[in-house]
Amino acid sequence: MTAHIHPDEIRTLFSQAMSDMYRKEVPQYGTLMELVRDVNHATLQADPALKSRLRAAGELDRLDVERHGAIRLGTAQELKAIRRMFAVMGMYPVSYYDLSVAGIPVHSTAFRPVEQASLQRNPFRVFTSLLRLDLVENRALAEKAEHILNKRQIVTDGAFKLIEIAEKQGGLTQQQANDFVREALETFRWHRDATVDTETYTQLVEAHRLIADVVSFKGPHINHLTPRTLDIDTVQTQMPQRGIAPKAVIEGPPSRKTDILLRQTSFKALDEEVVFQGVTGSHTARFGEIEQRGIALTPAGRAFYDKAITDTREAAAKSGGENYTSLLKAAFSSLPDDLETLRQQGLAFFSYRAGNRKVANKAANISELIASGALIADPQIYEDFLPVSAAGIFQSNLGAEDQSNFSAASNQDAFEDALGAKVIDEMALYSRIEADSLAIALTQLGQNHLLQDQAAA
Repeated sequence: MTAHIHPDEIRTLFSQAMSDMYRKEVPQYGTLMELVRDVNHATLQADPALKSRLRAAGELDRLDVERHGAIRLGTAQELKAIRRMFAVMGMYPVSYYDLSVAGIPVHSTAFRPVEQASLQRNPFRVFTSLLRLDLVENRALAEKAEHILNKRQIVTDGAFKLIEIAEKQGGLTQQQANDFVREALETFRWHRDATVDTETYTQLVEAHRLIADVVSFKGPHINHLTPRTLDIDTVQTQMPQRGIAPKAVIEGPPSRKTDILLRQTSFKALDEEVVFQGVTGSHTARFGEIEQRGIALTPAGRAFYDKAITDTREAAAKSGGENYTSLLKAAFSSLPDDLETLRQQGLAFFSYRAGNRKVANKAANISELIASGALIADPQIYEDFLPVSAAGIFQSNLGAEDQSNFSAASNQDAFEDALGAKVIDEMALYSRIEADSLAIALTQLGQNHLLQDQAAA
């Protein structure tokens, strides 16, 4: 019997192929990759301790391959098909995001690996949004859009066949995986020829530019790929020097000594030539994005973050937005800015491993083990997304700042019904990784009594 290759390998093949395709389609993405590579190299050279910590935690190797992409789907059938496609690559739907809170008529999930070992091999993620035509006030236009979407098939027959083989056999052979990646790429490829005429396109744009982007083409072209940087502020400063115009504000938390959650910036979307059933026009959708990922926050830490962001936005709105950065820093000033305090106060998630030091006696607590060097607490990288930040990126690249006219209407049940599955709770994933890693490390150190203390607490 021919052996199946691991889904992690298929994911890596796919993410590399996607990156190569996008580099050819959007040359500025290649420039962005070079900038991020140069900044990461300089950052690691200037901070040997960071480089050593990343290497010891198994994070260094994944840095160069780390990407996230984003697609926008039109129907429940498309979402189900994409779920099955990503499952072949070991990617599963994590978290529910309601972007209608920021005037974007979609709700979303992120397909990504969920096991720690898989995340370290290749944490490729795809932020996947489903269009919400139920939020469109012009019901005749919504019905027209639905009719257009129902006529397209975004996954090739060849890809469907290989998905079915993977589901029945429990995986793919090397040759089947190569064929699968080639077929799957077709779903995400850019199509210059639109499926609608200029009049319909104009109507869709007037409803919302994102609606036009989803409905007007043969498939959900990848609209950005995002490398991970270790210093997003330097990248933001140097983008103009490379001929790239960045968005005005970095989304997410402020710059800190201890990075938390996710910071994102991007360059403006391209104005690309499109043919609308024989008539040449243009469309704006695809752009470049950069992210800096920090430690995942616990529910308590996330509550602090959410309040700080809300307070900042409200204060900035009152002041005209000119002092947003200073307001943001002030709002986060009371959040501890070192890993050990975040850990002790239960504000962030960690992954534990045994150090080199032997432990002769029973330790009084976990902090004592960490202080002695016997136990090492590595920050868990935040693998997910922030809905307000995602909406900010969407708006800045769709020219949609003045189109935020959709009422907040979270509906996770409807999304999961369209998905054909439940989304996974991101907090449960981080908590499980923390608990499992701590149990293994304490057992290796002969400190099992602390596991009982943890359970009792």
